[in-house]
Amino acid sequence: MPNATAGVNTVLRSLAEVLRPGDEILTTDHEYNAVLNAIRRVSERTGARMTIARMPFPLASVDEAVAKIVGAVTHRTRLAVISHVTSATALVLPIAEIVRRLAEAGVDTLVDGAHGPGMLPLDLDAIGAAYYAGNGHKWLCAPKGSGFLHVRRDRQDRIEPLVISHGANSPRVDRSRFLLEFDWTGTADPTAWLSLGTAIDVVGRLADGGWPALMAANRSLALEGAAIVHVALGLEPAAPEAMIGSMVAIPVPADLRPTAEGGAAVVDEDRTLPEDPLHGWLFEHERIQVPVFTWPATSALGRPAQRLLRISAQRYNHRSQYARLAAVLAARPGAKASGR
Repeated sequence: MPNATAGVNTVLRSLAEVLRPGDEILTTDHEYNAVLNAIRRVSERTGARMTIARMPFPLASVDEAVAKIVGAVTHRTRLAVISHVTSATALVLPIAEIVRRLAEAGVDTLVDGAHGPGMLPLDLDAIGAAYYAGNGHKWLCAPKGSGFLHVRRDRQDRIEPLVISHGANSPRVDRSRFLLEFDWTGTADPTAWLSLGTAIDVVGRLADGGWPALMAANRSLALEGAAIVHVALGLEPAAPEAMIGSMVAIPVPADLRPTAEGGAAVVDEDRTLPEDPLHGWLFEHERIQVPVFTWPATSALGRPAQRLLRISAQRYNHRSQYARLAAVLAARPGAKASGR
């Protein structure tokens, strides 16, 4: 796949053939906007309904997240689309437990694993999901265009590629029909996919101890960086450490401004929310690249918008970078959290 979003769309479009009016596709209000759009489109065309498990943020515990998701299942739930690591809020969900609990309720899970590979140890058989879509261009540091879709063997007969091409009537018998259809969907440049093995090898050698040591070091640095920002702005962590990987989402004050004249985040009540002006200011004036955005992505999810700053940690980052970010933020108007 070129990316995880393509993998998610592949599964949803394939399963659209068996969805009926009134069926439900379950997801959470922490899901990625592009994936929500894909669920909406399939729901509109099939008469199915997207249902939202509402998880609070800040979040108190892992159990709270599991309970919110499993508790939203009904007798009409046909599929659950759940992130392994949520994009905006950077929560590592206990995906194997969620998949197991949903399977006990008779529901298959499509895992949006965009941030999983390279951030977390990833054993697809142990997770057991019917479908898992992931990216190689994020934590594996492979080129853009290197993603994958894993379909459990007992579900492969339900899934077909978005593009039907030569594999559909190939006379070959040395490969499964599933692989024949997905391996040849038309002319494409496979360079990004072919680079994945080398990327995994090279990046895994950047730390003594290989990938386990690298992932642990990235997580440790992300937690340290978040603590620095929390102290500078008078904030508390928004999630337990057990739900943190190599990214941390930090709710920042709504009135924290780039300059004395600058405004806070702009909220559009009907459309996708625009980029927060603080993001552009940090890059243009301080050469700091860090996402700052309003979450949820649209007001359609029916919850109050929060302003989030999301830091990440990779082998090329250093503690001093987070200290500088914290100092810059603390010097901005409206930086200190109320009541602290």
